[in-house]
Amino acid sequence: MDLVTFRTSLTRAEPPPSLNLALRALWFDAKGDWEAAHAAAQADEGGAGDWVHAYLHRKEGDASNAAYWYRRARKPFFSASVDAEWQEIAVALLAECR
Repeated sequence: MDLVTFRTSLTRAEPPPSLNLALRALWFDAKGDWEAAHAAAQADEGGAGDWVHAYLHRKEGDASNAAYWYRRARKPFFSASVDAEWQEIAVALLAECR
């Protein structure tokens, strides 16, 4: 799946079943469901889930919690817009699934 297809899937009521937990978290976030996004990110105990978890806490304004998750994900604290970060994470995670 590429970014265009992923974004197009946002018109559906449910995420595509092929998405891993981290991508499901991004999908729910883009749909405005922070709680479902957070639950999916938290359920993914790997680096991808940690990265999305960091992004979600940064988006909600909890910089100290976000910093903890960025360290776990071994990613730098993102300084550009949350929209830019969402896209960067999505592109990277989609590329890993190919």
